Amino acid sequence: MSHYDAIVLGAGAAGLFCAAVAGQRGKRVLLIDHNTEPGRKILISGGGRCNFTNLHTAPDRFLSANPHFAKSALSRFTPRDFLDLVEAYGIAWHEKTLGQLFCDGSARQIVAMLVEECAKGGVELRYSVSAGEVEHRDGQFHVDGASAPALVIATGGPSIPKLGATSFAYDLARRFGLKVVQPRPALVPLTLAGEDALFTELSGVSAEVVARCGKAAFREAALFTHRGLSGPAILQISSYWQRGQEVRIDFLPDAEPDWLLAAKRNQPRAGLRKVLPLPDRLAATLSERIGLPGELGNCADKALRAAQDRLGGWAFQPTGSEGFAKAEVTAGGIDTAGLSSQTMEARKVPGLYAIGEAVDVTGWLGGYNFQWAWASAHAAAQAL
Repeated sequence: MSHYDAIVLGAGAAGLFCAAVAGQRGKRVLLIDHNTEPGRKILISGGGRCNFTNLHTAPDRFLSANPHFAKSALSRFTPRDFLDLVEAYGIAWHEKTLGQLFCDGSARQIVAMLVEECAKGGVELRYSVSAGEVEHRDGQFHVDGASAPALVIATGGPSIPKLGATSFAYDLARRFGLKVVQPRPALVPLTLAGEDALFTELSGVSAEVVARCGKAAFREAALFTHRGLSGPAILQISSYWQRGQEVRIDFLPDAEPDWLLAAKRNQPRAGLRKVLPLPDRLAATLSERIGLPGELGNCADKALRAAQDRLGGWAFQPTGSEGFAKAEVTAGGIDTAGLSSQTMEARKVPGLYAIGEAVDVTGWLGGYNFQWAWASAHAAAQAL
């Protein structure tokens, strides 16, 4: 039996960083993963360039049953802190839009950096190892012939199962008496059927819109797919959407008040399709559904105002999402009520920690979930 100060389960973003920081603090750390290589989700993120943080990180850009939980960790390890590490390794980066930072080169640079940081901390890495039965006795956690007084759950959620993602973190947490907020797919395309199904014929068409669900609203591109709706605006709103709710799309977020009445005065012989500043196939479909009678000059002002209102808040009734297979992250997870926001340690199980996507903290699209991985990992590593 090999003895360590801490065993970290999961060599993803959170697990790698936690092991590295703890190792460099002088702790003897074992990092275990059931995959054959580390950081598989990192490698595919950001189109292979890894959107590794967001400059606009703030607690209000994260969803959780406890919206205050993430504040402590996020305040103590910031995007600038991670960027300092990236720059120390000479990894070139750029800001794309909305504070999103990407590697100029490859996501493999981030994985290589994290593995090197683990090496600097003397971390022992074991791949292709199933954690199997985790036992806890005499104040020690026992995994794969190793023992330690501390165990860190960093195995993520079930999103993107083809990369080896499972619900292992939740099963393990429940075994130790921790509650789990119902996991669901987040940052995921939404599906359409029924009357909305004709929009799937627009597969490949995109437009900048404002997508709304409840109080949440995001202005970015929406993309029609053969199954429904996708694109950044839809992925963002999907994290807030619950089955049975409408998603409303403002197709003309820059339109002036009564713009259609102005179009009637200026182009009375034009039809609605012609005056819509949208891709032609989308303009045709929307015009057809609204069904104005021919030329704008022949339309009553009341009908034009109704058309304006509909275009500014087109109601879609998604039938569901494309599920964990296409979800970038998982919403829900290990209930934060059972964890310390300072250390990520389980309140009732000394030595047990949970970090990253396994926890009920889910960020917006655009590098926020990586920043939560780094910040929560850092908080736990300081406490190990």
